[in-house]
Amino acid sequence: MTEQEWIGGDPLPTWRATLPNRPLTGLTVLVVEDSRVASEAVRLLCLRSGARIRRADSIRTALRHLQTYRPGAVLVDMGLPDGNGADMIATIAKAQPRVPVILGISGDPDNREAAMRAGADGFLPKPIESLATFQQAILSVLPVEARPQGLRILPDEVISADPGALRDDLAHVAEVLSLADNTAAIDYIARFLAGVARSAHDRMLEDAAATLARDHSEGRALASDLARISGLVQDRLATVRIN
Repeated sequence: MTEQEWIGGDPLPTWRATLPNRPLTGLTVLVVEDSRVASEAVRLLCLRSGARIRRADSIRTALRHLQTYRPGAVLVDMGLPDGNGADMIATIAKAQPRVPVILGISGDPDNREAAMRAGADGFLPKPIESLATFQQAILSVLPVEARPQGLRILPDEVISADPGALRDDLAHVAEVLSLADNTAAIDYIARFLAGVARSAHDRMLEDAAATLARDHSEGRALASDLARISGLVQDRLATVRIN
């Protein structure tokens, strides 16, 4: 197989001819992620790396995308609004031709094992901020003939949370909170909010999400947890500044 040969419908670039600071030039990355702040971070990392990006905010949308094109890499969040990310990883890992790179992503590092067991090639803990870590996670599992040759300078750039995307995620949490009336909704709020809090490096909000998850799993009353989270989210919405 040559470096110009198509793999899974997406042509791999001529890696040796790419600029050292754009090692993913020509690669299409599909990110399956319902958090805007997380997907925006991946968009910027792809931009800095030379890759193209497509986005899907649910399993259903992602599978619809995959019916019409085959990306070179897929990043799948382990907790999606319409199902378990591990199930999606298993589905695309079994498809032929196989996507060259499948990575699980999650704010909970304990999800690594589930992602790998489902068929992922690797795992990235959120928040995904380091350009070097992002590039290496993809390059290290690409087919051997597609990997860059020789030494490569690792970039030290770090991506910060986008204020506009963070505000959208907080507004989404507020909306879901106002409608939360079942177990699935509570699980989703705790998981989604924890990821957003990690991306924003907001320890207080992360602790509140962890407390909600713990109390819910132990069958405790959740009214005070939900009230606390609602207040924190409204405070953040009032103070997030969009440039």
